[in-house]
Amino acid sequence: MISANDLSPAELAALLHFHADAGVEWLLEEEAIDRFAEFEAMKAARRPATQAQQQRPAAGERPAPGQAQVRPNAARPAPAERAASSPQPAIPDGGAVQQARFVAETARSLVELKTAVEAFNGCNLKHSARSTIFASGDAESGIMVIGSAPSAEDDREGMPFSGKSGQLFDKMLGAIGLTRSAILLTQVIPWRPPGNRAPSAAEMDICRPFIERQIALAEPKAILLLGNFSARFFFGENDTIHGLRGRWKEIAVADCVIPAIASLHPQDLLTAPVNKRLAWNDLLAFRAKLKSLSLLRN
Repeated sequence: MISANDLSPAELAALLHFHADAGVEWLLEEEAIDRFAEFEAMKAARRPATQAQQQRPAAGERPAPGQAQVRPNAARPAPAERAASSPQPAIPDGGAVQQARFVAETARSLVELKTAVEAFNGCNLKHSARSTIFASGDAESGIMVIGSAPSAEDDREGMPFSGKSGQLFDKMLGAIGLTRSAILLTQVIPWRPPGNRAPSAAEMDICRPFIERQIALAEPKAILLLGNFSARFFFGENDTIHGLRGRWKEIAVADCVIPAIASLHPQDLLTAPVNKRLAWNDLLAFRAKLKSLSLLRN
């Protein structure tokens, strides 16, 4: 393994860009995992089955005295019995996408939509998450900030941008004269993906009606997108956040066309503080847009 201390700043930057291009957004798991203990547990679980197979008499042999005869047909339950005895995961499919669209379109307010999303069970991500993260703040402000997906801290606290990244996020807002309560804050995905992995294409399709309906109901005048995933989700491009940030684009949702600008996620800035200057330039551009729209006075 190559230590970061052995790399020059240019080599380290190139390595980070490589990981970003590959879609890596988190470098470490939230909790340490003992893979050796997992492997030993797997071997221990397999050992009884292996021993039973070794003790089974070969075809044509009589079982030894006192040894029960194992009949092949009775050794394993039928496939239908095995399926009924073990819980089956909910697999995202076209039906779940259609259900999500129906649920989103029938909501007439953010309150109704929040209740509907919390009751929705058609996405795998919900079954492993502790909390459903929904829009919070001032829906009448005309200002919307959209993050990517809940982190482990968000999932524990039940609110977006928690923990250290949330503290930095509050400072970023304060630097341009905003607070959480003065904007509408939400995330693209309402449930934390296990291990902070990237959501699958099917999971994104299921969650898309919910975030688009949030935007349609709030009718913001300007949107700030934070993070690589959020920018790609709305801009429909595969570039990294460094290629997508700092440029105003338009997002079409329902009958609304809304100007949006992307910037680095606070977690990115904690990982690479040198990029704070880039985020500051994006925040200044966002503040200028808000002033031009008479959404920010100071």
